[in-house]
Amino acid sequence: MDKKIRVLAINPGSTSTKVALFEDYDELFSVTVEHSREDLKPFSDISGQLEYRSEMIEKTMIEKGFEMADVDVFSGRGGGVKTVSGGVYEVTDLLAGDAAAFMSGNGHPAQLGPQIAKRYADKYGKRAVVVNSPDTDEFNDVARITGLKGVYRESHVHALNQKEIALRFCVENGCKYEETNLIICHLGGGVSITAHEKGRMIDSNDIIRGSGPITPTRAGDLPYMDVIDLAFSGKYTRQELIDRCNKNGGLTDLFGTAEVRDIMRLADEGNAYADVVYNALAYQISKYIGAMAVALKGDVDAIILTGGISNGKGITGLISEYVGWIARVAIMPGEFELEALAAGAVRVMRGEEELKRYTGVPAWDGFGENIT
Repeated sequence: MDKKIRVLAINPGSTSTKVALFEDYDELFSVTVEHSREDLKPFSDISGQLEYRSEMIEKTMIEKGFEMADVDVFSGRGGGVKTVSGGVYEVTDLLAGDAAAFMSGNGHPAQLGPQIAKRYADKYGKRAVVVNSPDTDEFNDVARITGLKGVYRESHVHALNQKEIALRFCVENGCKYEETNLIICHLGGGVSITAHEKGRMIDSNDIIRGSGPITPTRAGDLPYMDVIDLAFSGKYTRQELIDRCNKNGGLTDLFGTAEVRDIMRLADEGNAYADVVYNALAYQISKYIGAMAVALKGDVDAIILTGGISNGKGITGLISEYVGWIARVAIMPGEFELEALAAGAVRVMRGEEELKRYTGVPAWDGFGENIT
């Protein structure tokens, strides 16, 4: 296929929708469409925002001087569906319907991605896809077991950015993702540290249900007896305690800021507690990298640090001191979610990757009666 493929990448967030238009891998424009609380107030649930957000995106395309009819593929951030293996999926009625009903059980604006893409594909007679959905689950069974019967670990990681970083690293280093073992650390407001074994994410901490290092906004691993005491203290509603752990935890709870640079500045100014916390952040990230090295049985080709925090040479230097003996540490700062949405669409359109079809059957749905 010689013709350049035009892809509109759509990534809905809580108060904005990020949109970018690509020709193959070249970005024509990228914009963040903001949504105020007043804009979203009339909608009783996330899926109710479909028409409003779709109209805002079309208006943006017109303002940028482009026609929706000239788009070949609409690539939406996945979300809301039942668990799947990684890859690029065609947005069928079944997939879009499951996203609308947030069959994943986790209501999030990302569930609008498939719905918006399908709406445009139907309207303009084009294709709609999702790429490495947040509901991607490729865990090995042994990684799921906990010490409570019926409570299991599931995959909740930054799948879209992690898979894109893995592919970029492999292209740059002349290797194949499906033949390479990587530990990828997405270091942002949330932190996911994941073992990639020959193209599959076999283990990780959980950014939704709660596990892992402290992060700018999340509490990370906690002594569960203390959490139980907090839950029954009468000081918090269920939602308030969830928010304290998963939205306003970590650095935000400890210092009132989610900026790692602020903690580093306080440490440099002689704040001993800030110095301990800053070093603890690097220490805890490094411990999880070590755990993922165990998941890969020590066969690690590279450790990759990505996400916003990896822009800081101080924190990446500390992490490298801890884990550099395991494997080479590569630093690839930033997030590439819109680029990943476009790249996945281009790969399937050019026949470089198989386009998968969503079945509605979860990739993992428990161990059956003998275990549960």
